[in-house]
Amino acid sequence: MKIMKTQNVSHTIPDDNTVSIKLKLTALWSSFMFLYLYVDYFALYMPGKLEDILQGKVYVFNITQGFILAALVSVTIPALMIFLSVALPAKANRLVNIIIASLYIPYTLFNLAGEVWMHMVFGAFVETVILGFIIRYAWKWPGVNT
Repeated sequence: MKIMKTQNVSHTIPDDNTVSIKLKLTALWSSFMFLYLYVDYFALYMPGKLEDILQGKVYVFNITQGFILAALVSVTIPALMIFLSVALPAKANRLVNIIIASLYIPYTLFNLAGEVWMHMVFGAFVETVILGFIIRYAWKWPGVNT
């Protein structure tokens, strides 16, 4: 934080380094989660989606206990990253963030298979950018050696 003195009065000028990497990662994972959930939620407005769900289908997949469990796991991992980005020690934090974000980029793009609407493309683009920032911040974490 930089301090500027003017006529014996101190003014604090915010410095970007005052926000910890952990907080930045937590905010990025939180943003990712909102987009991740809302893209799927808005897909329910696409014509025929609710009918397909009522018939036990999502895209080409049958809705089974295994399918729902896999879907929940795919949401649980980034949800846990919100907490883990604050709780893990720096070295482990860096590694876990790089690995998970790297795995979620192709997964996010895979979700564009099938019928694609513009909200899905926009969501995937922004999610991928967020994941890129997660990788970048974790990769350049000051003071953390690999």
